[in-house]
Amino acid sequence: MKVLHTLINYLCYCGIEKEEYNSVKKDAYVSNFSIWRILHCFMAVVFAVLFFDSLFDSLLIQNSLIYGLYLVYAVISAVCFFIIKKDSLIAQFWIYLSISLLLLLGCFLTQTNLEHPSTTFVVMLLITPMFMVDKPYFMGIEAAVASVIYLVWMHGLKEPIIWKMDLVNVTVFAISGFFIHVISNSLRIKEFVLTRKLNIQKDFDELTGLKNKSALTREINEFLSNKKKDKGILFVLDIDRFKSINDTYGHDVGDSVIKQLGAYLNGCFNNGEIVGRFGGDEFIFFKKDSDDEDTAERIAQEIVSGVTKNITLPDEKQTVSASIGIALYHGEEKYYSELFKNADLALYEVKAKRIGHYKIFR
Repeated sequence: MKVLHTLINYLCYCGIEKEEYNSVKKDAYVSNFSIWRILHCFMAVVFAVLFFDSLFDSLLIQNSLIYGLYLVYAVISAVCFFIIKKDSLIAQFWIYLSISLLLLLGCFLTQTNLEHPSTTFVVMLLITPMFMVDKPYFMGIEAAVASVIYLVWMHGLKEPIIWKMDLVNVTVFAISGFFIHVISNSLRIKEFVLTRKLNIQKDFDELTGLKNKSALTREINEFLSNKKKDKGILFVLDIDRFKSINDTYGHDVGDSVIKQLGAYLNGCFNNGEIVGRFGGDEFIFFKKDSDDEDTAERIAQEIVSGVTKNITLPDEKQTVSASIGIALYHGEEKYYSELFKNADLALYEVKAKRIGHYKIFR
């Protein structure tokens, strides 16, 4: 069963588990798009050279119509690949269409040179799968169908002995191309998985799983730089007497409090808010497209009350509280640091007067 499971994974998911494959599938599609955008431009140049050369070369003139049609297709494709979406199914279908047409080109060129075994077609079988990351069995079906079409097409056109040589060559190279495709897909898809893991490590806090300071700063700055957006609320939360918690119960309990708070905040915000751990016991959450004071106070009050109810300590008689500083964004601040400074000042003031509460910067 384990061998069968591994085989299915390689045929369907490039050697990784289904969930992992689905998480990086869009990255693979974007990679395919980038490669084939370049390849379509390259094809346009190659077919342009072949077409114009065929007009003056007696050996190539019989293929001039084929080169001309493929030139038109390559030019249209090259232009469209600068317009369509990178991760769209249209782009993915277009790539398969291009692969099919390249395999078909091998058939056309062989038809004009029936005295020799095909080289163009078998080269296409071997090379084209290397430029496509998708479920490998798709390419297996593509290669198998193309091989059958080629062999049926050439049967009766070529001498039996030459056709039999083609039969051997096409079979061997179709199978070889498929295995090369499986191996190259596996290597490339695992690069996407590794890159995704590194990006997650780079942008997410290890203890809570929330966004870290770097990701928070970047995403809020991106929002502030959008001229169409002029409303937002920044909340800066700090655990009251967190040093005392560490000193009394130890750092393991301190870490547990941080984890509990992270999980609580993550459950509170699921409508596109930016939530993360700024560092230490300080958390940030940013609500987009609202600068209403009543909304800010309602959210802050819910969070302050929720922290006391949901965060626990080993001594059940003791409770955890948090204070919040709030800064309203009206489209004036250009950088996150300006907005954070205002919220941090409000936090400092509220902690100096009344912990377990909140204050809006004015």
